[in-house]
Amino acid sequence: MKVAVVGATGLVGTKMLQVLAERNFPVTELIPVASERSVGKEVEFKGKKYKVVSMADGIAAKPAVAIFSAGGATSLEWAPRFAEAGIKVIDNSSAWRMDPTKKLVVPEVNADALTADDFIIANPNCSTIQMVVALQPLHAKYKIKRVVVSTYQSVTGTGVKAVEQLMGERERAVKGVDKEHPMAYKYPIDLNVIPQIDVFLENGYTKEEMKMVKETCKIMRDDSIRVTATTVRIPVMGGHSESVNVEFEKDFDLTELKSLLAAAPGIIIQNDDATQHYPMPMDAHEKDEVFVGRLRRDESQANTLNMWVVSDNLRKGAATNAVQIAEYMLSKKLL
Repeated sequence: MKVAVVGATGLVGTKMLQVLAERNFPVTELIPVASERSVGKEVEFKGKKYKVVSMADGIAAKPAVAIFSAGGATSLEWAPRFAEAGIKVIDNSSAWRMDPTKKLVVPEVNADALTADDFIIANPNCSTIQMVVALQPLHAKYKIKRVVVSTYQSVTGTGVKAVEQLMGERERAVKGVDKEHPMAYKYPIDLNVIPQIDVFLENGYTKEEMKMVKETCKIMRDDSIRVTATTVRIPVMGGHSESVNVEFEKDFDLTELKSLLAAAPGIIIQNDDATQHYPMPMDAHEKDEVFVGRLRRDESQANTLNMWVVSDNLRKGAATNAVQIAEYMLSKKLL
């Protein structure tokens, strides 16, 4: 099983290598691929060093699957070339997500949509992934009408530059060290909250917010679900948090609803008011599951639930989900 990781030197690419190793994906030969400026650099996988190769060399090596995390422009240019060479591509960028000819997959929700003819498979947006994992078992039972979600997203979702900005600002605030640090955001992020993720669109929403709206319906295969989102960057690392308000067509018993979530794949319930036990990014960090808590009725409206959903955005929100897609394809002999 030859496996290429495209964008292997980036924040998510590095996490892809870690997750492939941890989950013992049957890699017989690793092909780390990156841009020309990274060719020749070394990455480590299962204790061995591998030299980074170019895109063309990655195709020539004929891997069975290529997991892309190299940005939308790179995916648009190169994913079709890998696919034309008979290589299955799992792409972590936004390039193919809303393409009607491509599957957008969260294994716990819609892996059954995959076929042997799918050569470019899209990995959804990190904030969408964790939300639909929590929504799917509830939709199957109670039928979702509307979702109102506000996100509290980790700086790791932006990348290394954002982490360096946060740490640089914190060092200056705590130690008084005033040295140059990169600015990933227009504003300071430490001791601040930025209510903008990605660019603004004509409707006043950001691109990140509209991703959550459109991707949710596509993944859950139900265009009748209405979604509205506000996405916010906060000065944390470890994972994204979401306040999710869900209106159902049918009424629900809260005890039954908790049992449904507890039994669903990929979910861990942390919901004990008495002990103040609820999901937090610091606990979700380096975990593959989606953590759900603060489960309670919305007392202002019938058939409506409030919940708090947390997950490691670099793992389940990106790398782990992509590897799980590859695992599913392998199990169904689609690789």
